[in-house]
Amino acid sequence: MSARTAAKHQESRFRKWGALGVLSLALAIIIIDSTLLNVSLSTLIRELHTNLQKLQWVISAYSLMLAALTVTGGRMGDLFGRKRMFMGGAVIFVVGAFVASISHSFPVLLLGESIIEGIGAALMMPATASLLVQKYRGHDRAIAFGIWGGVAAAASAIGPILGGFFTTHYSWRWGFRINIFVCAVLLAGSFLVEDTERPREKSIDWIGVLLSSAGLFCVVFGIIESESYGWIRARKPFPFWQPGTISITLIALAIGTAILVVFAFWEYRLEQRGGLPIVSMQLFQNRQFVSGASVIGVLMIAQNGVIFSLPVFLQSVKGLDAFHTGLTLLPMSLALLIVSPSAAPMTKRIPHKRLVQIGLAINTVAIIVLRFSIGTDITVTWLIPGLALYGVGLGLVLSQINNLTLSAVNVREAGEASGVLNTFRQVGISLGAAVIGAILISTILVQLNAGLAQSPNITPQSKQAISRLLVAQSSGLAFGESGIFNSLPPQIRNEMMAMRKAATTAGIQRAFGWGAAFALLGLAVSTLLPLRPAQD
Repeated sequence: MSARTAAKHQESRFRKWGALGVLSLALAIIIIDSTLLNVSLSTLIRELHTNLQKLQWVISAYSLMLAALTVTGGRMGDLFGRKRMFMGGAVIFVVGAFVASISHSFPVLLLGESIIEGIGAALMMPATASLLVQKYRGHDRAIAFGIWGGVAAAASAIGPILGGFFTTHYSWRWGFRINIFVCAVLLAGSFLVEDTERPREKSIDWIGVLLSSAGLFCVVFGIIESESYGWIRARKPFPFWQPGTISITLIALAIGTAILVVFAFWEYRLEQRGGLPIVSMQLFQNRQFVSGASVIGVLMIAQNGVIFSLPVFLQSVKGLDAFHTGLTLLPMSLALLIVSPSAAPMTKRIPHKRLVQIGLAINTVAIIVLRFSIGTDITVTWLIPGLALYGVGLGLVLSQINNLTLSAVNVREAGEASGVLNTFRQVGISLGAAVIGAILISTILVQLNAGLAQSPNITPQSKQAISRLLVAQSSGLAFGESGIFNSLPPQIRNEMMAMRKAATTAGIQRAFGWGAAFALLGLAVSTLLPLRPAQD
């Protein structure tokens, strides 16, 4: 082989796998951004003068924006060019990161992190998957998706460590400043990414976008606000509109569900008339695709519930700072980094479906182990086996499930399919923080009221006043050190603080129990998956 031929071969290999590097890096910053703030909750509550419930909104709204707009982003990639949407999304992401990095209040953080960055991520994320499907075939695609899935898994674990490091040693704002630099690298390396598919007719189903966004917003709003307003009977009046004694939670869930039903009907009718919906209902007739998307959605509920709840326990009960909270998650990160790249060679001997099922089974066991490892008197080293086991299971699932799911559709529909797949993922992430967060806070409130009722040291009159205080300040109970009990006499305050730690621990245990149930549900759904990806 001549020197020139060798150089061309080396260059072609660089361009071939360089694209995977660029697309994987884009996916990494999107996922890291969704977990960056989980370990900084106590610092954010203090610096932004906010509470845990509002920070739930920051975390859930980012995922909600992705859930609502990722399908639209995938469709726009099919229509206007996937690389173009990828680069446009990166620019918008930079703007959001800048706004979040200078925020000094909850609304500005919500605008930058959740809304602007969410829009940018919704354009980038489906493009990363569809461009991979378009570029790679056969065994190369299995390798590419194994690495891509491994990066996704590792990023979800690295995010808390980075967030903790910046929060403890510098500022949580540096997490967003780094995003600006990474996006500059993405734009500089975009020449390696090729888009060989020709754009199609240029039309967007904006009514579908509006209906899906409104429906998902109402559902997530209802779940997040349930701990403040109750599920059925109103715990307290909603400030804008209070229909009798019915909780706004129930109304929001009913309205959201109704809108999503209308959305599905609208998309079906539009497709029947020859229009171009943002979601083709034919995708939902593909059992392989629907099964894979459902597994991802349910798994993300469990995963984000764990990632949201565990830092609350470590900081609120065990008193760790943000950095050491992130370090506590290191066993999970290391397991992910080791297992994810190792999974692709395993598929030569073990079918993809079996690897996914083994991973889901390990996840279920790991969450149960974590649930019984948590207590007010434990050391954090007790959590290492459960976290390492959880990382192993997550690495097996995430390295295979994307390829197994997206291989069910043709390359031309890859943008739309990856958009729908990521919508399932983001709905799962959003519901994970919302559902598990609601379970956590409601359990803390119930446990505190039970402990208050049984206390022999507090008078009946004081119990009534404290009970009203607990309802009014329910969203701040997980981090009771922020001053909720400061107005109480010292003896009662100390007793309530001890009760709060015990109640928070009970809430985390219950939240993990639900997380294990969701992981088990994912295992049940995985029985519908095919053994191996569909052939090209």
